[in-house]
Amino acid sequence: MTTIPGRPVLLAMDDTSSVGEARRTAVAMAKNQGFDESGQGRVAIVATEAASNLVKHAKAGELVLRELDDDPSGGVEILSLDKGPGMADVSRFITDGVSTAGTPGNGLGAIARLSDSFAIHSVPELGTAALSRFWPGADARKEWPADLEIGAVSLPMAGEEVCGDSWCVDVGSNQTRILVVDGLGHGAPAAAAAREAVRAFREHAARGPEAVIIAAHDALRATRGAAIAVAQIDVARRELRFAGVGNIAASVLTTDEGRGFSLVSHNGTAGHALRRIQEFVHPWTQESLLVMHSDGLVSHWRLQNYRGLLHEHPGLVAGVLYRDFRRGRDDTTALVARGRRVST
Repeated sequence: MTTIPGRPVLLAMDDTSSVGEARRTAVAMAKNQGFDESGQGRVAIVATEAASNLVKHAKAGELVLRELDDDPSGGVEILSLDKGPGMADVSRFITDGVSTAGTPGNGLGAIARLSDSFAIHSVPELGTAALSRFWPGADARKEWPADLEIGAVSLPMAGEEVCGDSWCVDVGSNQTRILVVDGLGHGAPAAAAAREAVRAFREHAARGPEAVIIAAHDALRATRGAAIAVAQIDVARRELRFAGVGNIAASVLTTDEGRGFSLVSHNGTAGHALRRIQEFVHPWTQESLLVMHSDGLVSHWRLQNYRGLLHEHPGLVAGVLYRDFRRGRDDTTALVARGRRVST
């Protein structure tokens, strides 16, 4: 099974008129994903509450909305990001009736109750990130077959309609394979290169990272080319295989300490100049966290000041990376993966 993400929508929460736009966009996505009226209503309420919270309380508040086409059940994701005052005790503010603005204080409590999946991370003086996910149907969602949880933010630079970055996930019987690609430049030509890389990945993912890059190099000859990186994770064998060409950065962190190591990509451009392709093998444990990103993020990001973040859903980690470390002058993709938690 190979999946690619739905096109996300970034909305700046500048004033009260933004709230209506957020609600309409989220409901349109829910309709497209087959939600019934009740499900659309839940999505509408959460989008409205999340947007309203950003308008009232946040500094540089943004909503990222996307359809979960990378999930076999479909769905909708609402990612709320801000650089507001943050909260020292998040659990207190999820309790209905607690507010810092003299309002009824039902926002976070309603969001948590109505979301099929909800995660939040907040640090005083740094801001808050909250992730809500919804799935259509009475059973909320089918079982996601991968051994990994994956979260991503992939958005075009300001002023562009399409994103020259992309990402893709292939779930096999034993391994999960992940692609991140950055078409050279931005705009439509970069997006065309990224699409070709995704197509090559979908056709050749089962052959492994090195084979995917060779296939993508051939497929991208008629395009402007791209930086590309492929990771293959085998949870049972506790193994990560990785190959990359160009400036897709990748690191493996540990969720317990946040320390880790960088993965090596060689110089070159898929489709034009490949001097060397090399596949590296690294250990993968239950505490491992994979971060892959395009050069839309700065290279010197650090997460040590975000206490507890690495234990949250990878979508929150990707959101914080995008919020706090994006350059702002290029397309940006941040993808995070870790082993799925097992409920006991």
